[in-house]
Amino acid sequence: MSVSHPIAAKIIALIQQERMPVGTHLGAQKLADRLQVSRSPVNEALKAMLESGIVTRAENRGYFLAVDLSDSALDAELMAQLSGQDVLEQVYFDIADDLLRGDLPLQCTESLLRSRYKLTGAQLQILLARIANEGWAARTPGYGWAFSSMITTPDSLLQSYRLRLALEPAALLEPGFSISQATIDRCRAAEMHLLEGGIETDTADQLHDRGVRFHESLIEASGNPFFIETIQRVNKVRRLLSYRSMRNRVRYLEHCEQHLEILALLERGENEQASNALRRHLQSTLKNLGNIRTLLSARNAQEADQA
Repeated sequence: MSVSHPIAAKIIALIQQERMPVGTHLGAQKLADRLQVSRSPVNEALKAMLESGIVTRAENRGYFLAVDLSDSALDAELMAQLSGQDVLEQVYFDIADDLLRGDLPLQCTESLLRSRYKLTGAQLQILLARIANEGWAARTPGYGWAFSSMITTPDSLLQSYRLRLALEPAALLEPGFSISQATIDRCRAAEMHLLEGGIETDTADQLHDRGVRFHESLIEASGNPFFIETIQRVNKVRRLLSYRSMRNRVRYLEHCEQHLEILALLERGENEQASNALRRHLQSTLKNLGNIRTLLSARNAQEADQA
């Protein structure tokens, strides 16, 4: 068996912790909730586990555990591969860094990527599948890939946040808005985890997924599929733009406090006040985008010099 995905190791650890027997149904949303990430990386991990034979998939039923993953039964080779998950995670961010700096062309071959980042063919395919699923790369004829130029421009970054500023507060005022206590409790627990040390210890990917899950949970509660689909599409592509700001983690203390305020207002049914609080939260985020805008402007200037 072989599997290379940053979330797969966490899913396997959870399976071991819960002592799940062969045949257990592995629901993507349930796993996402337990791991405090969005469904997208969980689905990608399950696909990687399917290719490795760890899980099976039944049409219209989902994924099921196919092998015994108890400590005594777990394949030593698989464990060795799982211990190297940080390699692919680091390369993911290296590619994003290189794109944002202009060090990687927006169109390149798989051979170039494999050589530049010292990946095996299988590792590269898993990495590119993740990036394509997030919406910032697409395959070109042959063995080439094209990265989106839209999300490496300053205006696109600001426009994506202005779109969220227009839609997200409005979603809390939808007539069909209904958020469960379980959702509020899950979101609050995620914020408390950060306040209790997670701000310093979580990876940039975990911080991003926590934020995405918070905001998508509120949008999903609106019951409006148009709101949900739009925000999910924006969230897929904004990872590349937003994660760089995570290097300054001081602001996450303020973010957590703002998120907790919004949850408390929703818990009391004060949706209008919660909508206003969410608007202030997004406006404060917009003010902190100067560094990323400067970085993206630098790339544009570099490309103009090379033209």
